[in-house]
Amino acid sequence: MTELPGTERRNPRAAGLAGMSTLEVLGLMADEDATVPNAVQAALPDIARATDAIALAFSGGGRLRYVGAGTSGRLGVLDASEAPPTFGVDADLVVGVIAGGDAALRTSVEGAEDDPLAGEREIVRVARPGDVVVGLSASGSARYVVAAMRAARALGATTACVTCAPDSALAEAVEIPIVVEVGAEILAGSSRLKAGTAMKLVLNMLSTAAMIRSGRTKGDLMVDLRPTNAKLRSRAIRMVRDERGVDEDAARKMLEANGWSVRRAIDAR
Repeated sequence: MTELPGTERRNPRAAGLAGMSTLEVLGLMADEDATVPNAVQAALPDIARATDAIALAFSGGGRLRYVGAGTSGRLGVLDASEAPPTFGVDADLVVGVIAGGDAALRTSVEGAEDDPLAGEREIVRVARPGDVVVGLSASGSARYVVAAMRAARALGATTACVTCAPDSALAEAVEIPIVVEVGAEILAGSSRLKAGTAMKLVLNMLSTAAMIRSGRTKGDLMVDLRPTNAKLRSRAIRMVRDERGVDEDAARKMLEANGWSVRRAIDAR
């Protein structure tokens, strides 16, 4: 029998789960979640390799594509959707694709992750040579994602993945496998738990660090953000106020004179 990936195994610490009090269940969850950062830390060299590949792609006109299934796919779409408002980039620079399409963001689309032909078709539609395509699957077994990665590689894209299974088909299909071994969940197979947390942490790193390396920030400031609501306009004003050493009224006037571009307002002389 093929050995189960860590995400599918039973966690001995959860053997008595049904008899635990609420506080005991939450304490166990907190203890298990606390192990995730160390698992991510162990994968940092490969996360750095993927980040550098993404930044290099951006510098040459390439783009970032996430391809995932289930929770992993939803997290990829979430990360991609945050790129334009946070970094002021075009919506096409970072795109997330999920097995089953947009409907799968809200409801489970049964069997979608088992359709390799759909994965191949989708990646041919959204990717091109020079892009970086990152496959997302906690178990590393989603056939949709594995097929998409093989198709991306054939296209001439750089391929990476984020998975929790070191010897999985997905890890073997890409050039830069990022493997975060979080172990068994307290609910066997529920990879929205530790595996989902690990996935979110890694995606935060990939997109944020690649944007930093690409000059989309100024120090620790998101100077290319799009101030499309009151909170973001207040943030923009604070950044200009602090960087230019002026009061809030002057900062607002600088922003208004520069089309609410924080970067231009800070750099204007």
